[in-house]
Amino acid sequence: MERGGEAVNEHDRHAAPVLITEAAPSYEDEQAARRRKYILMMGMRFPCLVLAGVFHQIWWLALALLVLSIPLPWVAVLIANDRPPRKSESVSRYRRRAPSLEDGQHRVIDSSDPEPGSGSGRN
Repeated sequence: MERGGEAVNEHDRHAAPVLITEAAPSYEDEQAARRRKYILMMGMRFPCLVLAGVFHQIWWLALALLVLSIPLPWVAVLIANDRPPRKSESVSRYRRRAPSLEDGQHRVIDSSDPEPGSGSGRN
């Protein structure tokens, strides 16, 4: 594929960066998402109250809309203040073998053996 006389490789066609890690979103992005959820839920409360007034002649519908609008502020605050759980990651850690005080075979010296180089017997 060419663009303006120059060749376009595969990398140029896909301008969006590729995510190669599982990094958590930044604090600002996370807070903005929680703020949007709060505004959306609180924005639903006012229409529920207005619709309850509009449908006052259908008592069960007006009551359902009122009952729905009462816990919305509490739920909105709970959802807005809730952060996503931390990832439980298994970290690969180096575990060193505890050194032993004595390892391997040791030469045993027996005092009843004749000393080397002293001959075959006593004088």
